[in-house]
Amino acid sequence: MFLKLEQASAGSRFALSDVLSQIPWSPQGLVAAIALQHDSGEVLMLAWMNEAALIETLQTQRACYWSRSRNGLWRKGETSGNVQHVKEVRLDCDGDALLLLVDQVGSACHTGRRSCFYNVIDGDEVVVDGDPRKVSA
Repeated sequence: MFLKLEQASAGSRFALSDVLSQIPWSPQGLVAAIALQHDSGEVLMLAWMNEAALIETLQTQRACYWSRSRNGLWRKGETSGNVQHVKEVRLDCDGDALLLLVDQVGSACHTGRRSCFYNVIDGDEVVVDGDPRKVSA
C-alpha cells in the first residue's frame, strides 16, 4: 500500500480503511504520533496512538492518544483543559509515524511548558530551555 502511495501523483485518493490496515503497528498495536503547532511549526510532543485513538482523533478533530502508563485512551486536555484541536493528520512515507498538525490550547507538556522538547543537548551537557508554567489542574 505504501509503495502505491509513494508512486501516486499528487491528488490521488485511497480508502482510509485500506491504508489503516497496512500501518505497521508495533506488537503493542501502537504507532508514534508527533504533535506540531499548525501555524508556527513548533514541535510540541510525541505520543502513541492505537487504531481506536487514531479513529477517534479523525472523527472528533481533537487529539486522542494511547497512554501506555494508564493503559487506556488519553484524550489530550480532558482534565487539564490543554486540548489539541486537530487541523490535519499525516502519515509518513512508510506509515510508521503520524504527524498531527494541531492548534494547542495551553501547554502541551505535563510540566506546564509549551513543548515537551525543552531539554537541549549541548556537547556533554543537557540545558533546560524554557521555564515551566503552572500546570493546569
